[in-house]
Formats: sequence, C-alpha cells, structure tokens
Amino acid sequence: MAAGVYAWFFSQVPAGIDTRGCYAADGWTLLYVGISPKEPPTNGRAPSRSTLRQRLRTHFTGNAAGSTLRKTLGCLLARELDIALRRVGSGDRYTLTNPGEQRLDAWMADHCRVAWREVADPWRLEREILASGLPLPLNIRDNPSLAHTAVVQAARATAMRAAEALPIVADSGGPRRGR
Repeated sequence: MAAGVYAWFFSQVPAGIDTRGCYAADGWTLLYVGISPKEPPTNGRAPSRSTLRQRLRTHFTGNAAGSTLRKTLGCLLARELDIALRRVGSGDRYTLTNPGEQRLDAWMADHCRVAWREVADPWRLEREILASGLPLPLNIRDNPSLAHTAVVQAARATAMRAAEALPIVADSGGPRRGR
C-alpha cells in the first residue's frame, strides 16, 4: 500500500464530542482524517517513507506516543476505560501504558472503522477536506473548526498535566499480546 488519505468512522462517539454537521452513514460518524506520508519537508530533510498501511497499523495497534488519534481517544475515553496517559522511558514520550493501550485496542476494534484512498500527494487532499467545512472534531492540526476541537484540546491538555504530575514509568505501551 502506498501513500494516501484515510478516514476514521465511529459507532460510538466519545463523550463531549459535538457531532453536529459531521458526516454519518449507517450508524457510523466520520470524526477524523489523516494522511501518510506527511508532506515532504522544505528544510532539506529526507521525506517520510511511511506508507498508508504502516500508518493505519500505528493508529489501530500502536501506542499513543506514535498516534495522535490514539492519544486523543485515550484522553477522551480515560474515565470510561479506566486508563491514563503516562510519561514513559526518559519522560519525553506519553502513552497509555499497558493495559491502557490494550483497553483502547479493544474499544477501537468494537467502535472504529477506517476507509482509505491511495493518492500520490495526500497532504493536498487532506487540506481540501479540512478546508471544506466538514466538521472533523478529532482533527486538531490545521482544522478550521475550532469550536469542534476545543473539547479535544482541553482533554489532551488535562491529561498531559496529570501525566506530568505522576512518576515516569518503564512500560511504553508497546507490543501487546493477543493482537
């Protein structure tokens, strides 16, 4: 699988998320779009070699440090799933540790579906989608719908502050059994 754009649909919307105006079909609500790879840098650095398949795998079974979607969902579902964002390793990375990442895996398996489209320059299509006015409440970066993202930003900020007050843990929330 090459480069592309992906769209995440949810059968259950995390509490507090405003879905007014969101695209919905057959009980599934579109809340997030993303791309892989990201736009090539203009500073001379090498472009990302990530593929659409790799990025989707990171979102679905990676950890919160490598996926803004997982981090957002973990922060929004913290009470419901009894999970918390934690600083891990050197303290610069934040994950849900285990079993938190496992609980999020299970929730996503039950309530998330993803669709994708391969395109050569996905960053252009992503910009068009975000600029279209279609509410995508779980997208933070470059999202013109600030009213929709306020809940997400507040939940993430609260979770980050709480994690900073806790001791660093060794568990990265990395590879998990049973996936």
